[in-house]
Amino acid sequence: MITGRGIFQLLLNDIYKYLLAYLIITSQIFASARDIDGIVLDSETNQAIPNVVIYIQELSRTITCDANGRFNISEIEYGNYTIVLNHIAYKENISIVNINDVTKDIIVFYMIPKNIELDPIIISDYESYSKFDDLKELSNVLKGKELQKELGLTLASTLKNEAGLAVRSMGPAPSRPVIRGLGSNRVLISEDGIKTIDLSATSPDHAVTIDPFTISRVEVIRGPKVLTQSSTTIGGIVNVVREEIPTRIHDNLTGQMGIFGESVNKGFLGSVTFEVPLEPIAIKTEVSRRKTNNLNTPDGKLKNSNSENFNYNFGSSYIFDNGFIGASFRRFEIDYGIPGGFVGAHPNGVDISIEKNQYNIKSRFDLNMEGFQNFEFTLNRVYYRHKEFESSGKVGSEFEIINYGGDFKVHHHQFGSFANGILGASFEYRDFNVGGFVFTSPSKSFNISAYAFENLSYKKFSFEMGARYNFDRITPNEEKEDTKIGNIIERRFGTYSLSLSVLYQQSENVYFGANISKSSRVPTIEELFSEGPHLAAYSYEVGNPTLSAETGFGGEIFTYHKFKTIYFNFNFFGNSLDNYIIPRNSGEINFATFLPIYKTEGVGALLYGIENRVEWDFYNKFQFSNTVSLTRGEFKKGGNLPQIPPIKGLAEIKYRSEILNFGIAAEWASKQDKIDEFELPTNGYIVFNLFLQYSLVSKHVTSNFNFGIYNLLNREYRNHLSRVKIILPEAGTNFRLSYKMYFHL
Repeated sequence: MITGRGIFQLLLNDIYKYLLAYLIITSQIFASARDIDGIVLDSETNQAIPNVVIYIQELSRTITCDANGRFNISEIEYGNYTIVLNHIAYKENISIVNINDVTKDIIVFYMIPKNIELDPIIISDYESYSKFDDLKELSNVLKGKELQKELGLTLASTLKNEAGLAVRSMGPAPSRPVIRGLGSNRVLISEDGIKTIDLSATSPDHAVTIDPFTISRVEVIRGPKVLTQSSTTIGGIVNVVREEIPTRIHDNLTGQMGIFGESVNKGFLGSVTFEVPLEPIAIKTEVSRRKTNNLNTPDGKLKNSNSENFNYNFGSSYIFDNGFIGASFRRFEIDYGIPGGFVGAHPNGVDISIEKNQYNIKSRFDLNMEGFQNFEFTLNRVYYRHKEFESSGKVGSEFEIINYGGDFKVHHHQFGSFANGILGASFEYRDFNVGGFVFTSPSKSFNISAYAFENLSYKKFSFEMGARYNFDRITPNEEKEDTKIGNIIERRFGTYSLSLSVLYQQSENVYFGANISKSSRVPTIEELFSEGPHLAAYSYEVGNPTLSAETGFGGEIFTYHKFKTIYFNFNFFGNSLDNYIIPRNSGEINFATFLPIYKTEGVGALLYGIENRVEWDFYNKFQFSNTVSLTRGEFKKGGNLPQIPPIKGLAEIKYRSEILNFGIAAEWASKQDKIDEFELPTNGYIVFNLFLQYSLVSKHVTSNFNFGIYNLLNREYRNHLSRVKIILPEAGTNFRLSYKMYFHL
């Protein structure tokens, strides 16, 4: 390797004709200052914002964007800088930026319009910004007015119209997102990047412990970046952002108040959030309560589908020049009903009560080191308790979890050929106990993982790479041999996952890409050791203690086109899995409980499909958008996988302006008759919705009103992934109204 000093010695041998070239080269290599270009974009539309005032706090320097939203910072020395962006129509953006010799040539900032109801989204970790991130922001993020328009009772119902997503449910409250036909813990749900601990991945009657009303953003993460949190690359991550641990200090007291109501279940919600600046301390608190009655459908009332939810949070951070350290506590309570009254169900349904206490510690330290940007760590403890009551009031099932988790990661700049990336390690310890008429063996599980995520670019090609190794140990509290399901003994698993994405930029507006991944998933405690009735799930569950880890390969080809008036993307994906783990209806009945027997088994499986999204600004402020999702699931030995969603989509025409949005949408799905044995088919449908949004902006307060009419024609239709479809259809005509007030005092 030739050093700078070696280069100097070589150049001295070439007299004067090389002297000028030498000075130019060395000034670029060893300079302690450089010019940086940047662009400021609207966080909702990705359009450039002209005339943004940019203030560099450490230099007391002010510059202004041009008509194309671009700016230049000339001769800025290396170091950390606080950059403040202001515009009369947008919320203030404060970002911490590190300038060094590997800083990207173009820095991208996002600003949020004042009429949008969110706290500012700060792009401070801009060096992990890439072309991949820009494209994912267009198609895999729900935020702003779109988020408020889609807000539903649960996270899954909020996301149901996103491309590639569907809803698994057993009544309104216990619903969970399904990505490309994949459910269970193949889809990880997290809050602010911290894994959500509950039992929603193990059974369709278990609710997700997140209320979506106060979140500011939902991200659907796929590809190599999944491996920073999960080993299951073929599924994905649904991450909600609420920043319950503050990462910065506002200049003023800020907060929001909101109410939500809908007619279909006479439901209401109220919430309030405050963020208090006590420099150098930031404090954030939140309280919300929701209550719903039984759901009305076009074919009658769905009995025992009511719910009541209460949760609150308190978080605080100490903010210093090079980062922050903070902690939070969240209490989540929900009581809800599971409908009954049909074959395999409890005659009067089952009532479920969940409580969860979660403690989080989170910190980030910026590093003034060559090559390293910052390191972060999180620690959390969760206590989760879940009870299922029969109509007599007796406890039929009870589950208790005490869970400890932690994650440590380092973000780096240039590292060899890699432009930027993440190196990290995590652990999780779970103590799982049961009570009532549950015969799953109480167990303890332990996981430790190491992972890496990297970016690099070469000419018109960009690459993302991820790798993760997991060691898992699942230990029953009492080992048993020769039970009806086999030997219940300690199981250990060592698994790894890999993923690579490549993106080719044909032009400024056209991209083509591909992904290939090797995925793994360790069976859960329930999949290994269950043996007995689960009344709320309408099943007698039989585990398989000899299960191997689920492994497989996946691939995807995609294209993105982003022009001034039209955006288009198309994805084709395919996954080939060995030992795909599913609880499958055996067709047998346990005559002691009269419940259908679901046996857990590992099978060879193929899943493949397409996704398409189009947005067309066709006249003035009018836009047409359309999504289509198709997933097919098959056993390798022949036949169809159970619980695969039909072809579905959303077509929408809307008018958009700064203060007024309105439009009409059509949700549709085809019939689903490609089904497993003992699974019922569903018919196709089309449902129409109307919506209107209006914003009022003053100096200190922004008010947002959202009104919608859903299932306008009171159409009877059934969700193929709902077990309740056997008795009643989905919700009838629903009038929904929400109001949010955002303030800074």
